[in-house]
Amino acid sequence: MTDEVDRIIAAWQLEAPGLDTEPLAVLSRVSRLARHLDLARKQCFAAHGLEVWEFDVLAALRREGPPYELSPGELIHQTLSSSGTMTNRIDRLTARGLVERDTNPADRRGVRVRLTPDGSAAVGAALDDLVGYERTVLEPLDAATQQQLATTLRDLLTPFETSDEI
Repeated sequence: MTDEVDRIIAAWQLEAPGLDTEPLAVLSRVSRLARHLDLARKQCFAAHGLEVWEFDVLAALRREGPPYELSPGELIHQTLSSSGTMTNRIDRLTARGLVERDTNPADRRGVRVRLTPDGSAAVGAALDDLVGYERTVLEPLDAATQQQLATTLRDLLTPFETSDEI
């Protein structure tokens, strides 16, 4: 069985015969899969009236457990966004009633962002659909292969996640 990456590599081997295309065999597939998954996520979240970034912020808050709140800095770290971007996102989510801002009781200059019941319901419904879809994506792989793939991808991802560079 061949895929688009096989065709790309074959074309490069003809065009640049000395080029080592081995990294393309893995990373081009990872990149193409990520694009397909991003499109599917957008559709899943749109069905629940959410943008991908909205889901990311709401999910970060929901994962925290009660009282479902984080500082803007913690949200920046968890969603890989900038300070200015996060301020805008919090403003927009607050306007939609999905989060609320409150002062940090431990530091009156600080802010805490808290998930509202509407935000919790929206992220919960979208998450259920997302996990269902992703389960079907992984169906061709048995449990051991899924675990091995998760471990291998973690090994590749960890240097990026632990680096100060993005």
